[in-house]
Amino acid sequence: MKRGRSYLLVLGWLYVYSVSLVSGGDIVHHDDSLPNRPGCNNNFVLVKVPTRVNGKEKEEYVGVGARFGPTLESKEKHATLIKLAVSDPPDCCTTPKYKLTGEVILVHRGNCSFTTKTKVAEAAGASAIIIINNSTDLFKMVCEKGEDVLDINIPVVMLPLDAGSSLRKFVDGNDTVTLQLYSPKRPAVDVAEVFLWLMAVGTILCASYWSAWTAREEAIEQDKLLKDGSDEHLQVSTTSSRGVVEITVISAILFVVVASCFLIMLYKLMSFWFIEVLVVLFCIGGVEGLQTCLVALLSCFRWFRSVGEFYVKVPFLGAVSYLTLATCPFCIVSAVIWAVYRQYPFAWIGQDILGISLIITVLQIVRVPNLKVGVVLLSCAFMYDIFWVFVSKWWFRESVMIVVARGDKSGEDGIPMLLKIPRMFDPWGGYSIIGFGDIILPGLLVTFALRYDWLANKKLKSGYFLGAMSAYGLGLLITYIALNLMDGHGQPALLYIVPFILGTLIVLGHKRGDLETLWTTGEPERPCPHVRLQPQS
Repeated sequence: MKRGRSYLLVLGWLYVYSVSLVSGGDIVHHDDSLPNRPGCNNNFVLVKVPTRVNGKEKEEYVGVGARFGPTLESKEKHATLIKLAVSDPPDCCTTPKYKLTGEVILVHRGNCSFTTKTKVAEAAGASAIIIINNSTDLFKMVCEKGEDVLDINIPVVMLPLDAGSSLRKFVDGNDTVTLQLYSPKRPAVDVAEVFLWLMAVGTILCASYWSAWTAREEAIEQDKLLKDGSDEHLQVSTTSSRGVVEITVISAILFVVVASCFLIMLYKLMSFWFIEVLVVLFCIGGVEGLQTCLVALLSCFRWFRSVGEFYVKVPFLGAVSYLTLATCPFCIVSAVIWAVYRQYPFAWIGQDILGISLIITVLQIVRVPNLKVGVVLLSCAFMYDIFWVFVSKWWFRESVMIVVARGDKSGEDGIPMLLKIPRMFDPWGGYSIIGFGDIILPGLLVTFALRYDWLANKKLKSGYFLGAMSAYGLGLLITYIALNLMDGHGQPALLYIVPFILGTLIVLGHKRGDLETLWTTGEPERPCPHVRLQPQS
């Protein structure tokens, strides 16, 4: 299949993959809407609530701790198994009808403040209080504005409506319900982040060498045509750039506008059906990317190379090689299997395979012609990332980028425009993720650096690829350090990556005297092979 038919598709996906975020799934939430004061300065932490009914293990629920009250144990073995009692009256705004002897009291939200309920429960002898929300979501429990100093000595946890209703049903059925309350801490570093870093760096590494090899083959072909003096040299530009789309300064600037519009559309229209549309588009792009990578890989072997040299005309597609036809069914089936089973725990493997294939294909087809375009592109992406992760909170009251990446309000576990790996040693589970934009956008400049090195016959140490690749790896590493320091809150990776890459290339180019060439033409000057200089007498 001619690659030219996929140009618009790949460029479209370049914008779609502008979701740029690194996240580990936050378990600690900060709230500055009300000032901290004594007795009301806790962070909002998620709480695990494993239950037993008549001595048998049952459901484990997840709640959220309050701004007030003592902190919970971090390990399950240190958390006490306590009996559950239901409040009468249900809202616990007045003293319960019966005296408690250290039970956890289950109350309903409403009719009075959270602190009032807690004080009443503590006075009645409860060892902890669980407040049932009036919806299936969790709500941040804060102190009242008029309360200056609080003296609350029992933990406070909120559970969603469905969890609270299940617990109440057991108690009302005269079953003995016991539970534990603890909030495990996330490990400083999870193996998933290491593998995700390796995946991102490895993807750019593979794409860079493929792109550089293609560029060198094109240069060799051009030199042969010029040396032979063939008339075909008039069409060299068309022939050598076949299958390649170069970004311009205008398109780099428009990237911010188009990507922002698409992000807003995702944010406003986020729903189950819209995610289904994205899944279909991802499958189409994944099939294209996986097929391109497989054909290129198999063509390295002599037998498959010969099969790839024979073509057949296909309606609407034109000339398609036999090798492409042979790999197409496998790619389609792979994408369909992922789409059908994407809710299963192992589906991340298929998503990453399709995603990496597509990223490599995009980095092979889309090119940055010079450093000037690369600086404009990454600078725009830098501002785009910061705005939609941080600044957007002022207008939308939440981070648009984080909401879109998590797939909130869609009923799905995030959008498919991410690479993700399950957190292996995290008690809260979840996934470590990285947006495609955090690989594609910096990768365009890294692949440019290697192409320049190969065309200029520079060695690894004297070239620019090693510096650019190291800068990307270091920037991404610092992103993960910041992610852990921020308790898992999503971080705009380009905030850390872009300064490293641009700074490295500009400093090295200036130091080695190549900055003007890198900035303007993006290719080293090469003498025409058919012109022979006469030796001086």
